[in-house]
Parts: sequence; C-alpha cells; structure tokens
Amino acid sequence: MRPPFVVLTGVSGSGKTTALHALEDIGFFTVDNVPPRLWPDLVALLGDEVKGVAVGIDIRAGHYLADAPGAIADLRNAGYEPAVVYLDANDDVLVRRYNFTRRTHPISQGTLTADLATERKALEPLRALAQEVIDTTATSARALTQKVRERFQSGDGFLLRLVSFGFKRGVPTDADTVLDVRGLPNPYYDELLRRLPGTDERVQAYVFTPEALETYSQLRSLVRTLTSQATSAAGRSAYTVAIGCTGGQHRSVAVAERLSHDLADGLRTVVQHRDLAEALKEHAEPAEEGAG
Repeated sequence: MRPPFVVLTGVSGSGKTTALHALEDIGFFTVDNVPPRLWPDLVALLGDEVKGVAVGIDIRAGHYLADAPGAIADLRNAGYEPAVVYLDANDDVLVRRYNFTRRTHPISQGTLTADLATERKALEPLRALAQEVIDTTATSARALTQKVRERFQSGDGFLLRLVSFGFKRGVPTDADTVLDVRGLPNPYYDELLRRLPGTDERVQAYVFTPEALETYSQLRSLVRTLTSQATSAAGRSAYTVAIGCTGGQHRSVAVAERLSHDLADGLRTVVQHRDLAEALKEHAEPAEEGAG
C-alpha cells in the first residue's frame, strides 16, 4: 500500500503552516509550494520510505498554482489517492490574524479583503477538488493540530518514549518528565548481578521486590496519567519519560523495560537505554559506590 499523499491548500492566514507542522509531527514528509509538476517525481523519489507526503500549495506558488489540478489527476492515474484539504476562515478573523502578526498578504495589490477575494478566486479549482474543507474561524492552533492528526494519524497512535539513564552521566535535556528510581533495590550490591544489565531477568527479579512493586505501580499510574494529558489536553503525538538511577545500568533499565511491557496495551512505546553500553564497559574497572 502506497503512503498517503495530502495536498494542503487554502487562503492565507487560515492555518496551513500549523496543519503542515501537525502532519510533520506524525511522520509525514512535508514541503511547501513545490511546483505541482514535481509532485509525481517527489512521491516516486520517496517511495515507501516515509509514512506519508504532504505538500502545501497556495497563492504564493504564482503561475504554478494552475498546474495543481493536473498534477493531482496525474497522481490518481499513477495509482495514488491524493487527499485535498482546503483551509478557510471568514474575512474578519483573517484580518485580525494579519493585524496581529503584522504580515502583508502575498498579493498586496489592494485592501486586505480585496486580496483575500482575489486569492479565493484563484484557489477555486483546488477547493472544488477538496475532500475536506476545514473552517478555522473559531478554531485554535491547538485544535487544528489535533483535528489534522486525528484525520491522518496512522494506526500507530500516540508514541511514548522511555529513556533509561544514569544521573552521574547527566539528565536527558529533551525529557518531558524525569523519574528517579534510585530508591529501588540496587543490584550493584550483589556480586552475581553487579556486571549484568537491567534487561536480565535475574536483575529484574532483584529490583522488583513486593515493596518495590508498590512504588513501581504508582510510577506506572503516573506515566499513564501524564501521557493521557499530553495527548488529550495538549494535543501531543509523543511524550518522553526519562527514568534515572545512579549509573544507568540496573534499576532504570529494568523499570523502563517493565513500563514498556505494561503500557503497550494502550500506547505505542519505544525504549532507549542511553547509558547502558557505557556502564557495561566499566565492568572491568572499579565501579563507583552504588553505580547501579
């Protein structure tokens, strides 16, 4: 199955940039105002390497705008199913948006309302081809982002990134939430486990004592709540939770692995053990106190 191809168009100030960014956030390859005659070459070049392709096209394309309907027809003839999405808003709102940003209309030949009317006339052929017209008059940028994601998000859904790390090597700067699991039992103090990673079942059995499981259960509930808020309230498509222990070898790794397993029923999860390889390299060297 070929990846989806989205043509995003509409009047200036209606939110096309926001919509393109929303598509980019869910894995689409996005470009703005590439001449339509190049669209078939673009999809052929990218092939199945991308989740989808989204092209923006509007009045800024100049005389190339007239080529858009033909390019859409060519793509359909080649077996693609282009989805044309048209964004619009009433003139009063568009004027307020332009006044707020202090930008000028791409045409700038008369009054702003006159330029918008000229633009709408030029975009009529594309609007006629649109499968969906989105009126952003009363829609915030966040709501538009969510709407676009819901329309084009694949079945993969929300992505939860779980990153284990060691505090002695620094806290990840790109984490949305940082969890400290240094209070859990430390396998470093068991000679048989000291050199093993947190992915080992014996290490996990040591870490998750009955008392530790109570703490873990609370952490798991917290992560569920945070990710739910991120997707419903903030419109996020991904969220990163960093789990830290002293060295990034035992406890943080074990917790990240277990969270990934336990949350996979409702979330798409990916695990990264940032410091595990470096910690394992230190096995032959005297480790710092409590390095697990």
